[in-house]
Amino acid sequence: MEFAYARVSTRDQNLERQLIKFKEMGIPEENTFVDKSTGKNFDREGYRTLKERLQEGDSVFLDALDRLGRDYDLIIQEWKDITRRIGADIVILENKELFDSRKFKAMGDMGKLLEDQLLTTLAFVSDQERKKLLERQREGIALAKAAGKYNGKPKKYTVHNGSLMHAIELYKEGKKTVKEITNITKISRSSFYEYIKEHDIKRNCFS
Repeated sequence: MEFAYARVSTRDQNLERQLIKFKEMGIPEENTFVDKSTGKNFDREGYRTLKERLQEGDSVFLDALDRLGRDYDLIIQEWKDITRRIGADIVILENKELFDSRKFKAMGDMGKLLEDQLLTTLAFVSDQERKKLLERQREGIALAKAAGKYNGKPKKYTVHNGSLMHAIELYKEGKKTVKEITNITKISRSSFYEYIKEHDIKRNCFS
């Protein structure tokens, strides 16, 4: 059976390009798993569900290696767990000519050796790119602080947001649950909770 896995690092990024590619390949939507999560570890809901479904002989398609992850050691660990313990295959579409575990399996022991070498090289490159990105972010923040232009994470809300103010009024009245309030006002629970926590807003009932 064929599966696909798509990932982006943040909720602001779009998965559409990856999903379109898998759809064009004929992979069913129910066999496509997605995560909007960091690639530094594998504690992701979509990825865990995918591994639970995988069986020997299945294939998993990814757009690029960094969709799997960005940690050097964990990439190798997960790759071998899928291809050797479970007995499924992984195909990286961006490097399909080189990076297709089905080809390595067909080569026997020599294939394992070549696969290990290629995996180590590509995983190392992916890990170094992640570290460079983090270093550039730290340098940018340091420069911004030095120039007096860094104020930390931007707020997800504004005080002048009418929907948010409506939500706060309903919350203070104490007649509706938070779920009901966010459904009515169409604001996110994270923004709502962030605001009432920062401003220490109390209500009459319903915690």
